[in-house]
Amino acid sequence: MKMSRLFLAAAMLISLPGMMFAQGSIEGRVSDVETGEGLAAANVIVVGTSFGAAADLNGNYVIENIPVGTYTVKVSYIGYEVASHEVTVNAGEAATVNFELQPQALVTEGVYVTANRAKERETPAAFSDVKKEIIEANLGSRDIPLVLNTTPSVYATAQGGGAGDARINVRGFNQRNVAVMINGVPVNDMENGWVYWSNWDGVADATSSIQVQRGLSPVNLAVPSIGGTMNILTDPTALEDGGKLKQELGSATFLKSTASYNTGLIGDKFALSGAIVRKTGNGVIDKAWTDAWAYYFGASYNLNENNRLELYALGAPQRHGQNLYKQNIAAYSHEFASSLDDYDPAALEAFPEAEAGRLYNQNWNFVDPSYNGQQAVGDKTFSRYDSGFINERENFYHKPQVNLNWFSRINDKMGLYTVLYYSGGRGGGTGTYGSLVWDYSGPSRIADWNATIERNRANDDGSRGILRNSRNNQWTIGAISKATLDVSESLKMIVGLDWRTAAIEHYREVRDLLGGSYYRDLTRGGTPYNEFVTAEQATVGLGDKVNYNFKNTVDWVGAFAQGEYTSGQITAYGMAGWSTIKYTYNNFFKKGPDGNALFVDSGNIAGLQAKGGASYRLNEDVHVFANAGYVSKVPIFDVVINDRNGVKAANPQNEKFISLEAGINVRGLDGKLSTKFSLYNTTWKDRAKSVGVQNEDGSEGLVFLSGMNLLHQGVEVETAFQPNRMFRLDAAASVGNWKLTDDVNGVYKDYSGSASESVEYTYYVKNLKVGDAPQTQLALMGTVYPVRGLRAQVVYRYYANHYANWDPFSRTNPDDTAQSWQAPNYGVMDLHVNYNLPMNFGRFRPQLFLHVFNALDKIYVQDAVDNSRYNAYKVNRQIVNPHKADAAEVFLGMPRYINAGLKFDF
Repeated sequence: MKMSRLFLAAAMLISLPGMMFAQGSIEGRVSDVETGEGLAAANVIVVGTSFGAAADLNGNYVIENIPVGTYTVKVSYIGYEVASHEVTVNAGEAATVNFELQPQALVTEGVYVTANRAKERETPAAFSDVKKEIIEANLGSRDIPLVLNTTPSVYATAQGGGAGDARINVRGFNQRNVAVMINGVPVNDMENGWVYWSNWDGVADATSSIQVQRGLSPVNLAVPSIGGTMNILTDPTALEDGGKLKQELGSATFLKSTASYNTGLIGDKFALSGAIVRKTGNGVIDKAWTDAWAYYFGASYNLNENNRLELYALGAPQRHGQNLYKQNIAAYSHEFASSLDDYDPAALEAFPEAEAGRLYNQNWNFVDPSYNGQQAVGDKTFSRYDSGFINERENFYHKPQVNLNWFSRINDKMGLYTVLYYSGGRGGGTGTYGSLVWDYSGPSRIADWNATIERNRANDDGSRGILRNSRNNQWTIGAISKATLDVSESLKMIVGLDWRTAAIEHYREVRDLLGGSYYRDLTRGGTPYNEFVTAEQATVGLGDKVNYNFKNTVDWVGAFAQGEYTSGQITAYGMAGWSTIKYTYNNFFKKGPDGNALFVDSGNIAGLQAKGGASYRLNEDVHVFANAGYVSKVPIFDVVINDRNGVKAANPQNEKFISLEAGINVRGLDGKLSTKFSLYNTTWKDRAKSVGVQNEDGSEGLVFLSGMNLLHQGVEVETAFQPNRMFRLDAAASVGNWKLTDDVNGVYKDYSGSASESVEYTYYVKNLKVGDAPQTQLALMGTVYPVRGLRAQVVYRYYANHYANWDPFSRTNPDDTAQSWQAPNYGVMDLHVNYNLPMNFGRFRPQLFLHVFNALDKIYVQDAVDNSRYNAYKVNRQIVNPHKADAAEVFLGMPRYINAGLKFDF
């Protein structure tokens, strides 16, 4: 009762400034002038005041409690011309101002063509849009994939809790089969398809929208869009000047400062925008600290009404402490482990509960502050991050990306849209190397830095164990060019080229000698890892290369043709694409047959794709669609060439994907209700796997094992209901059935001296579930707008049928056919509040905001690996309870933590 009274009093106090004067309101609708479609989330403001609103699902808006007077109302929406109207507000009356926005033809078409953006009620595909307003209201400076957890079939986690260490899974496919693009440019790693979110640590602060296209999607580039495509668009250069100042603070001394500004259009020709971000914090998880910068720059120049240039540059130089190793559940909490029905109580003795509990991080330990040994990255030396501890695992990287876009309308029927881009990364991650002293007193071993330093100092022949950097320096350049031709009013053709080339340096180097003066880089047999030096020359110091040193290159060329047909109620498309990839490997520590550095060339490997779909608008409220596609995908680098010894596959085999999808989108109740429903069925044939063999001539080789087939199918629904301006309910749900379809049998040749040159293989995987993400997902979001400027939202997410990640190529025992461990179902709740203060400081409009993540402090398993090699409960080195809770290793979900701050828009 007391709390309710306090809330009522607070609400009245907030509303008081609007009650002191004669007031009226402004209402209306924002729509596309060509289609009449309402523009949901369009930004409507009363110029010179703090009054404003975002349009609802149907484009309607209401701004209340406005003092009487004459004002200018302005509306903006990405890809449209800014519009404004003058209006007079009278006491007790509602002034109506409707806006029909005109698309910025060149900009809008360029965005949709280059970034492959899907359109509502047109594109025959399942997709979700996350607008800038939602990103700002819900993300709270987490890694950007985490804001997508309220969309169907998307599962994103922070993994170990390090800044930028998140992952995303779509329809049961991990990041390697999810295409991630920023402003239309793919950012998946060229070698293995992974996405390292720490490289894009500040991109959320410059993001204008994210679109998740699930399934193969209409994307026409040669990218791995099997599970889906994640399109990130950064803020375009704004037509009017303004900016933002934002200060955030949070749990574990988190601090983040953001400043952004755009000049607006200068002389109808030129515009600039930019942002800079500074972020620090100790980390909610023990010693998962962050020390990061981020920047964004955009410029546009209208050469004339038919040609526009855009330049974008963004990057995030950062370093952060990592928590990379999952643990046995008991390491975090004996109480939680004991609550699980399939956790063996005997395992509790083997895994003592860590003092830090659920915040435990194996990847650091204390060190005597008097140790003043320098650390190195290349030829630069510096003091460690903190004198009192050393992180075994630290990530440091900077990967700037620069895009130059040219949008050209050649004539009324033809357009040319070209993107040139560059990305160059330098950095890596740390780890141990050689022989260290380990502390086994806790639930898992940790480096004993003090004992290691003492032993190294006493050793007559340098350090026995060191801290190393695993470096990954790279550059990528590429071009995407698309030409469009309006064959008729109904038919548009698009043809394009996609060219990329990348070089990636991989090597290890000495980061910290840990008390010694040098290190001897020799194998256990006493020979140098570097075959070009003698054992006497294998003495290295800070910053010197050790263990391995090679360079990979990836050359990628693709072409496609696509047709789009729109007539009346029908929209259809069909596309075909071809690509070829070539890998090379140059090992500077290993001699080739000619005595020089080993060089291996994979030759060109071709891939192809064919996709098509159609949508039908039954009426203005009902839209049905279907699509189908086939992709033959080139395997990743490591499957084609073993980058530790240079052995290559003689006959690489592509992975094949076949996808079917259908759906219906419905609007009702005068635009107050919107629902999207979709079904999908994706088959994955010949999941890539290569094994080392000896060829008939005695050389080493790789052979592909075919026949590993998977099925991903499911149903998805996404709905939004806004009965009035004070309340909105959103929901997203998905139920999947992801499994392996058959046991795998085959034969390959191996001449390594066995009794038979034919080796048979069998993997017993039929009907086993795909792991790594929950197959049942639900998200509910209730949002209230109790008074002008105040938005409060509760987000509840529920997950079930989450099977631990596992390797299907490990199932060689015919008696081992059990499902991988199924993690407990769980639900987690987040709270988001923001309030536009009813006051201005000149042009500055203040907003307070608060995020409470995992508000109920739920303990749950978010990531799991089945039958852990390192952390399963074992007796005599044998797993006691395979596929049970005590055999798994996990990351628990983050505990309750907050993010809060103050923002000034101007």
